[in-house]
Amino acid sequence: MSVLVIYNPVSGDRSAKTLFDEHVLPLLKHHSISPDKIVATESNGHVGNIVADFLLSTQLHHPISVVLGAGDGTLHELINVLNNIPSSKPLPRIHLALVPCGTANALYSSLFPPSSQDDTVGYKLKSVQAFASGHYRSVPLNLAVNVVSPPPVAAPAKTGSKQVSISAVVASTSLHASILHDSEALRESDPTIERFKTAARQNITRWYYASVKLFPRKGPEVVEIYDPQTGTFIPHESSTEDEPIVDLIGPFAYFLSTVNVDRLEPAFKITPRGKDTLEEESPAALDLVMVRPMRDPSYTMDSEETRRTFADKVGAVLSAAYKDGAHIALRYADDGSIVTDGDGPTVVEYVRCGGWEWEPDDINDRAHLVCADGEILTIPTEGKVTCTAATPMNDQTGFVIYA
Repeated sequence: MSVLVIYNPVSGDRSAKTLFDEHVLPLLKHHSISPDKIVATESNGHVGNIVADFLLSTQLHHPISVVLGAGDGTLHELINVLNNIPSSKPLPRIHLALVPCGTANALYSSLFPPSSQDDTVGYKLKSVQAFASGHYRSVPLNLAVNVVSPPPVAAPAKTGSKQVSISAVVASTSLHASILHDSEALRESDPTIERFKTAARQNITRWYYASVKLFPRKGPEVVEIYDPQTGTFIPHESSTEDEPIVDLIGPFAYFLSTVNVDRLEPAFKITPRGKDTLEEESPAALDLVMVRPMRDPSYTMDSEETRRTFADKVGAVLSAAYKDGAHIALRYADDGSIVTDGDGPTVVEYVRCGGWEWEPDDINDRAHLVCADGEILTIPTEGKVTCTAATPMNDQTGFVIYA
């Protein structure tokens, strides 16, 4: 099998070149693996062009292995560039040995949960070590296909085309999309995870108005919701086999779905059961976390004061996510305070579905932002975005991680 070695020298703290020169390449040499190419990316999307050119030169026939040193954003670029290659037949399967060089490394830390006992360099080499030694399990990635659509009826001159972005980690709107949108301006001064917390503080009082539809996944054929009392997903009260689609209205404070992962940072376990469908080899699903202010028993009306007060509750949810995903068990007491027991409404609606649709109110600009693995998309006026979970066509296509 052909082997490409690619790293992003400006990813994360910009240490990828040193890591590869001093550890990754010697490890491959120790196992008698000679890469066909060793390339440092030079611009956005370059990683996809490197792999695409190599595949085209080999007639697209055989699977290849790619040792990829980068973060989730660079993997996102790779998937999307390859998805746009004009070809009459599917691309061969891409096997990936990941080396976490990004800021958050959500996919890597989900597949290789970190431990306090881990050696820093050794931890980063786990996927490469599995590939090089031949002792690995293959983890096929599910994907989330995000389609931003213009309004269905508009003057021809004003009608844009659909925009498609495929994510392997996260698709979100609301607070998370605002955080990623604003954190880019902070990247140069703060390349660490802390810049996301800074952006969160800047946006935590915002609410986002939209109409939402939740669609069932194959298998259950209904939308499911997590029940903290039983610790299982059960049918959503508004989803039946005859009428499986769930309709929701805003405002939303938080709206985020994941695929393949249970966390977005090593300790930020936002969808704690997010790897279930990978391990069970069941139909692809999106694990979706929502926070809707109107579920709060103390809610009376939308005001600046109400939003400031509710921001503390959103902060409590995010803080609990750092405690092994404890946020999915939080409930409201009768007075609107957040508790860890009782039978009040859950603060977080934790849903498992096959897809969702988000149609923002036109007057709510921030509700038009969508984040797909760090890429920020903008929904046009009167438009919408749909996100759908997808599995590889067969065992000869798609993306697989050495784990």
